[in-house]
Amino acid sequence: MFQKILIANRGEIACRVAQTARRLGVRTVAVYSEADAQAAHVGACDEAVSIGGLAAKDSYLQWQLILEAAKATGAQAVHPGYGFLSENEDFARACAAAGLVFIGPPPEAIAAMGSKAAAKALMAEAGVPLVPGYHGDNNDPQFLLGQAEAIGFPVLIKASAGGGGRGMRRVDRAEDFVAALASCQREAAASFGNDHVLVERYVTRPRHIEIQVFADTQGQCVYLFERDCSVQRRHQKVLEEAPAPGMTEALRKQMGEAAVAAAKAVNYVGAGTVEFIVEQTAYDQPESMKFYFMEMNTRLQVEHPVTEAITGLDLVEWQLRVASGEALPLAQEQVRFSGHAIEARICAEQPEAGFLPAIGTLRTMRTPEAARFEVAPVRIDSGVAAGDAISPHYDSMIAKLIVHGGDRQQALARMQAALAELQVTGLHHNVGFLRKLVGTESFSQARLDTALIERE
Repeated sequence: MFQKILIANRGEIACRVAQTARRLGVRTVAVYSEADAQAAHVGACDEAVSIGGLAAKDSYLQWQLILEAAKATGAQAVHPGYGFLSENEDFARACAAAGLVFIGPPPEAIAAMGSKAAAKALMAEAGVPLVPGYHGDNNDPQFLLGQAEAIGFPVLIKASAGGGGRGMRRVDRAEDFVAALASCQREAAASFGNDHVLVERYVTRPRHIEIQVFADTQGQCVYLFERDCSVQRRHQKVLEEAPAPGMTEALRKQMGEAAVAAAKAVNYVGAGTVEFIVEQTAYDQPESMKFYFMEMNTRLQVEHPVTEAITGLDLVEWQLRVASGEALPLAQEQVRFSGHAIEARICAEQPEAGFLPAIGTLRTMRTPEAARFEVAPVRIDSGVAAGDAISPHYDSMIAKLIVHGGDRQQALARMQAALAELQVTGLHHNVGFLRKLVGTESFSQARLDTALIERE
C-alpha cells in the first residue's frame, strides 16, 4: 500500500478519497486554487500545495504543477478523482514518466474508450451489443443522411468525442437531418475540438443502466452490479439508484458479463463504469428489455456511493489496493448486494429557470440528523459547509445525499424524509425540485425512462 498520495481534485470527491486514505493509514496531499485556499478538501488532507489561479484551466488542469507538487511532497501516486484530469490519457502517461502511479486505468484504455466511434468498433469485436447505427469515419452529410434513412427515423446524432449531451440531437424527419447534423458538428467542435459524429437508431422509452466494473493487474475483472441513472435533465444525471428496478437475474448476469468483456477488451485496470442504453417495450415488462453499449467511463463515478451502500464495499479502497499492485479483494461469486440505495445530487441551480447554475454563499447547510452522526441509512458526501462560496469557476454541486433501505420502498421513504430535513439557504438550489421529483407517481412506481423529468 502507498504511504502518501496526492489528490488531483477538489470538493466532495477529494474529501471522499482523503477519508478512505486516512482510514488506511495513507497520508494525503491536497492541491488547491486561489479560490480554494480555505476549502474543505484542503483541511481534509495532511498537506496542501497551491497550484494557481481561480479558473480550472489555471489550476486543476495544470498537470505540470500537479506533478511538481507530487514530487516535492514525496507522494508515490496521484488519485485524479472524477472530472478535470481523470480521463486524460496524456496526464496518465505524464504521471508514469514522472515515476508516479496513476490511480486509474492504463492510458491506452483511456484512449480506447475516449472516442465513442472507436470504442463501439472495439465492443463489436468483443461481442458487446450495440445500438443499430453507423459508427464509421465517413462524415459526409449526404452519406450520413443515407445511413439515417437506412436505419429509420427517429435517429440520434452524437458527437464521437463528447459527453454530457453536448453535440447530440434527435432527428425525426429526413428533411431536418442535414441542419441538425451541422448544428451537432459545430457544438462538438466547440466543446471537444472534434466534429466527428455517429448516427444511431433512437431508442424508445430508454433507460440508462450502467455496470460498475473493477479489474486488477493480475487479469481478474468483476462486476459490482448495476446502477439505474435514467432520471436526467439535459443528459445530466439527477437521481441514481442501485440495483436497477425491475432488473431480472438473467439480465443482470448478461449485462455484467458484457461489461466485463468490454473492460477486458481494452486490458482495463481499476474502477470503471460501462454504460448501457436499455430499451423497454413497456414499463412493467422487464423480460422485454434489451441493452446496448453506450460508452465506458474510465474513472470513479459521481454515483459510486449507491454501489457502496448495497455491497458494503469501499470502492476507493479497492482503487488504492489495485493501483498498489494487490489482487482484487473478492472474486465474482463472492460479491453480494442487499437492499436498495438512492442518491440525489444537491446542486446550486435554478430548476424553474431551466436549471441555470447558481452562485453565492451558503449561509446555512443543515444535513439530516442521521448523516451528521454517520448513521448507516443516510449519508452526505460534500465538499462545502456554511460560509463557503459556490463560485462560477467549478461544478455547482453542493452535496450528494445517499440513502439505503431494506428495499426500494424503504429507501424512497428515507430519501423523502432526508430531503425534507435538509436545509440550504443563501442561494438557489434544487432541494424543492428533488422533493417533487421523488414524490411523482412515475418515480415512486419505478416507471423510469430518460424523459421522465421533461415529460412531467
